[in-house]
Amino acid sequence: MARQAINIGSSANDGTGDPLRTAFDKINDNFVELYGTDNDINTLDANLDVSTHAITTGVTNGDITITPNGTGSIKLGSLKFNGTTLSSDDSTIININEGLVVDGTANISGATTLGGTLSVATSLALATGATVTGILDEDNMATNSATQLATQQSIKAYVDSTVTAQDLDFACDDSTSLSIDLDSESLQFSGGAGITTAGTANTVTIAIDGTVATLTGAQTLTNKVLTSPTINAATMTGAIAINGITLNDNTIIANTSDSDLELDGSGSGAVKILANATVVGTLTTADITNTNNITTTQLDADGVRLKDNKITTFASNANLELAANGSGSVDIQNAMTTVGQTITGDVAITGKADVDNLRLDGNVLSATSGGITITPADGQNVTIGGTNTNLTAAEANFTLMEATTARADTIESDTSNADLVFNTQGTGVFDFNAAIKMAEVSKPSAVADHGFIYVKNDSGTGEVFVLDAADNETKISPHNDNGEWEYFSRNSRTGKTVRINMEAMIRDLETFTGNKYIESE
Repeated sequence: MARQAINIGSSANDGTGDPLRTAFDKINDNFVELYGTDNDINTLDANLDVSTHAITTGVTNGDITITPNGTGSIKLGSLKFNGTTLSSDDSTIININEGLVVDGTANISGATTLGGTLSVATSLALATGATVTGILDEDNMATNSATQLATQQSIKAYVDSTVTAQDLDFACDDSTSLSIDLDSESLQFSGGAGITTAGTANTVTIAIDGTVATLTGAQTLTNKVLTSPTINAATMTGAIAINGITLNDNTIIANTSDSDLELDGSGSGAVKILANATVVGTLTTADITNTNNITTTQLDADGVRLKDNKITTFASNANLELAANGSGSVDIQNAMTTVGQTITGDVAITGKADVDNLRLDGNVLSATSGGITITPADGQNVTIGGTNTNLTAAEANFTLMEATTARADTIESDTSNADLVFNTQGTGVFDFNAAIKMAEVSKPSAVADHGFIYVKNDSGTGEVFVLDAADNETKISPHNDNGEWEYFSRNSRTGKTVRINMEAMIRDLETFTGNKYIESE
């Protein structure tokens, strides 16, 4: 039953709490739940006394049973009881500080550490072997027991006394008899000439070294004399001296200093070199008839030397001439590269000729990469001859560096409606030593900080005008259609146009003043 609470109301005597009978009934039910009825062993009643930190049964010789729910454990401090298993709840060591008596059989599956003395009343039996009943300290092992062990001191004393009295006797091939005191001496195995000994663990190996020849093994013989031997399929290393020559690796050398090495066939036989032959030094021969290739690092033939990929003259400062026989020609079939060569005389080249990035093909001079620069010596000119010769380029830019004179019949801009700009250096001016002829054009558009001089049709006649940056136009060739002197100006800011017959105005002034201002030449 769950604990029952008494409703005491919101305030004293407010009539909202439990009646007295109901309240005391709840009290009785709670006490029965706690103590139970008479002799009810499932509750705390008179059968258990809980006082002064002790729980005592009220039943004479009665047990106290603590039963957890399900698979739960009973925990007392850090000790945990689960069925018949005792363990430490905090994984620390369980200490039993008093004597422990086990009347039954103690089975210990883990490691056991004994900090004190282990006393065995009768005998000690291990998993296998004899049962031990004691340990004897007996130097002569006289008891000869099958159930008692010996101490370390007894074992050492018995072995020392036994080994000291023993010798190892042995004899050699020369019938010499020897002995070894096993207590104080050691037996050594030493080899003789050509024999070595070696020991590993308890094994002594006796072997022959490389100075001993065997019937089947492969050995190297040094400073040995073979008299009339028969040698089949011999393999020899190092230098081998045979009569007057020495065979060393793949070299045949004459033994005597400055001696010739001659290879000669027998009778009419010839010396045949079946593989390719390479001559390292100088080869001096009579005429050579060769049907195959000759490979050499350098070949001197009369006055010409062939070395690497070069043909040079053998004599110092001598010319190298390539000449065909009769009307034949020297035919160079692949590309030819020259380095700093001087050619004297005429050179006829059929096809195109490439010199660095400059190409000459027929009557066309072009560049295979980059531009073409023609630079004469200082003070000299580049002259293009011919009559009525034109320099034609679809799209070309010419820079006339520090040219003192440039002559051309026509200079015009290449781009439609583009300006043609002439500039001087510094404060220089344009100096025209002849008349300037200008064709009639339309009035240009004013440009800030610039002025124009041009010829424009004025009443059917080409007249010279100037235009300032403010778009003010003034005629500076002062004649009208009648040949009279006039002044003409148009002001773009005011929109006024002024045309004055200057000659008529001066004549009126002469009439008014009586002075003559117009003088005819």
